[in-house]
Amino acid sequence: MSSERDFALESNAWPFQEARKLLKRVESAKKPDGEPVLFETGYGPSGLPHIGTFGEVARTTMVMQAFQAISDLPTRLICFSDDMDGLRKVPDNVPNKELLEPALGKPLTVVPDPFGTHPSFGEHNNARLQSFLDQFGFDYEFYSATRCYKAGEFDDVLRRFLECYDEVLNIILPTLGADRRKTYSPFLPVCPETGQVLMVPVVERNVENATIVYQREDGKKIETSVLGGAVKMQWKADWAMRWRALGVDYEMAGKDLIDSVRLSGRICRALGGNPPEGFNYELFLDENGEKISKSKGNGLSIEDWLTYASPESLSLYMFQQPRRAKRLYFDIIPKTVDEYFSHVQKFDGLEGDKRLQSPAWHIHGGNPPANTPPVSFAMLLNLASVCNTEDPSVLWGFITRYAPDATPESQPELDRMVGYALNYYRDFVKPKKAFRAPTDQERAALTDLAGRFRGLDAGASGEDIQNAVYATGKDHDFENLRDWFKALYEVLFGQSQGPRFGGFVALYGLDEGVQLIEDGLAGKLG
Repeated sequence: MSSERDFALESNAWPFQEARKLLKRVESAKKPDGEPVLFETGYGPSGLPHIGTFGEVARTTMVMQAFQAISDLPTRLICFSDDMDGLRKVPDNVPNKELLEPALGKPLTVVPDPFGTHPSFGEHNNARLQSFLDQFGFDYEFYSATRCYKAGEFDDVLRRFLECYDEVLNIILPTLGADRRKTYSPFLPVCPETGQVLMVPVVERNVENATIVYQREDGKKIETSVLGGAVKMQWKADWAMRWRALGVDYEMAGKDLIDSVRLSGRICRALGGNPPEGFNYELFLDENGEKISKSKGNGLSIEDWLTYASPESLSLYMFQQPRRAKRLYFDIIPKTVDEYFSHVQKFDGLEGDKRLQSPAWHIHGGNPPANTPPVSFAMLLNLASVCNTEDPSVLWGFITRYAPDATPESQPELDRMVGYALNYYRDFVKPKKAFRAPTDQERAALTDLAGRFRGLDAGASGEDIQNAVYATGKDHDFENLRDWFKALYEVLFGQSQGPRFGGFVALYGLDEGVQLIEDGLAGKLG
């Protein structure tokens, strides 16, 4: 029989395709024995971390796990923060904006923290990122640009930049406008007087002393070292420097950065390095189809998703169709949660390559959990809606009748889902509930359905109950049974969509289902 590695070497799941591409690079490069294959993700801490940031780490981790399945070579994942960048504008979604205005142009690790929790804005955002990534159990190492520059970790490559300065300019200048070409330099000096990261022309360079002379706006010429954090690099040059200095083997980037990746790759080669393998993913959009932006704060934040759903469900969303632009907003959460559990539930029944195709393999590094909750997220949402409650004990009262062995202690994942469902109900379902009175046709059908429920055995299955619902709709001449189910949801739930009705009543209870119908007929639900 074939081993998992055999299947991994043939799997067409996108992380395995990336892993095989990377393995070819590593084998041709002949890395020294014991030197890890280095994966990197980048983070710009000018705004609060958002889901796109997490998506890059999650997807890179999936490729790293796939690589580990096809190779015994050691691996490392670096999460690199560009926290020495100058603050270009004040983000829209932070408090105490007046603290940031005077710090424009300064490195993010010098800018005051508007939240008042850390020494700087950059450190605040770095901590937010690490805290979130730690919740997922990512195996990563956090790198700060400020620390790397000031500790001299980039000094050798910075000296190399001085040596091949003209070659680097010949790569970059053709991509710039005429005015920008006159003043461009890959080196951005940190002004010793103002602390700002300056975009100024370099008029002299001294390779032997590792210094440059730049000209300020007031015409004064200043000589400074390029080592030890006295300068930082323009970002495309900075990216290339990182690849060269750290020996990065793999890094993803958004589709909007394809040209930048290509340009940074050319600079990396000029520095004597080999640019990493990579993958270009599509960007996330908000519900209006606009690109999600850290500074705008549009779309979902990291905290938003975790208020209403599990980290694993978010990982599923990242795994699915990474080369397709997808809208990332609140309405997709319930569906994604139930899709996640569906993949986990089916995993044990899969064999061979199909196991490696499953999102569950990639979300859990080949070891998804064995058990799934007995109740779906959609069902919990509708139970909360019908009960009109935000009390978890009310939902558990129904759950234990449906699944007697289930308790919050024995089903911690289900208990977590109950909390998520109540949060989602409170914020998105409850404010939009709009009950309506039934039409004459619907009233007759609902009255009939209540009678049929009374005639069912107390232990009737969800399928038996669903059959009764179908039969009622047919007997009352609904041309399209979809209209019948829509009527049930609008009259009884106050919403246009709902769960599989038979399964819901099996959870809620037949007697309670009858009472729900009677209250709907009497107009007591609105």
